[in-house]
Amino acid sequence: MMKVALLPVVSTSDEAARSLCGEDGAERVYYPMISDVFLSTVEGRTDYSVIPIENTIEGSVNLHMDWLLHEVDLPIQAEWIYPSRQQLIGHRGELSGEDGEPDFGRIVRVLSHPVAMAQCHSFLRANLQHAEWEHVSSTAEAVKIVSENPGKGWAAIGLTLAAAHYGLDVIRPGVTDHDNNYTRFLLVGKEPFALRESPVRKTSILVTLPEDFPGALHQVLSAFAWRRINLARIESRPTKKRLGTYHFVIDIEMALDTVLLPAALQEIEAIGCQVRVLGSYPSFGSTAPELPQEAAESRA
Repeated sequence: MMKVALLPVVSTSDEAARSLCGEDGAERVYYPMISDVFLSTVEGRTDYSVIPIENTIEGSVNLHMDWLLHEVDLPIQAEWIYPSRQQLIGHRGELSGEDGEPDFGRIVRVLSHPVAMAQCHSFLRANLQHAEWEHVSSTAEAVKIVSENPGKGWAAIGLTLAAAHYGLDVIRPGVTDHDNNYTRFLLVGKEPFALRESPVRKTSILVTLPEDFPGALHQVLSAFAWRRINLARIESRPTKKRLGTYHFVIDIEMALDTVLLPAALQEIEAIGCQVRVLGSYPSFGSTAPELPQEAAESRA
């Protein structure tokens, strides 16, 4: 059975991995930090790493993107989209008023992963501006810390699954700012992903433009445009070599083994660009079934 490295148990990554591989399709190996997740696969302790890379609200997860581009050489083997619905979690007895309703004034600290916290910014600003906001390595870690510190007025933003796992209560369900909040995950590793098939294929590349070449980016985009190749995303990332120099990450809605795409990449290289293929892989949409709102929140 393949081994998959990911962020802690009952984190969003955990739920997302289960949605892609099924409950029994892979052995899940949990790590506290994203660096540990990447290095586990680099060093051969796991076959793949599960990487949250982009969110509807916050865009790219820059730290994870930089690890993929600069720290490791692990091809993308699959991508999938998973809903991200966060809850406010804590000890109900200490965070409720006499009427049993949540009393946000009793919360002095709220913990979560920075991306999850950003997804709930409007709720936090409206209800918990008085509290200290603390970033931790994952939503699961936030819930775990709160469970270990009763009586302090701490709360976490995380998943209902994590609340149940650590014996806490959902103080306020559905605290994300937008209902259409989804996270894009990447499966990275050295072997092609064969557990599932998808008719949708994508390719991701990293393009470094030649120096002192006016109009180079325009020519790069033109190589795709006149061939009618659709680009799903283009993003600039610092090269980390000199101020003002950038790579371009481009997601292409086409497999690498077509006629048109290799020709486009050859044209780009011919004008002096460096092209690194980050992966050509199956793309999966959300595998979560449509549920009533209460049931969806219990799955989130």
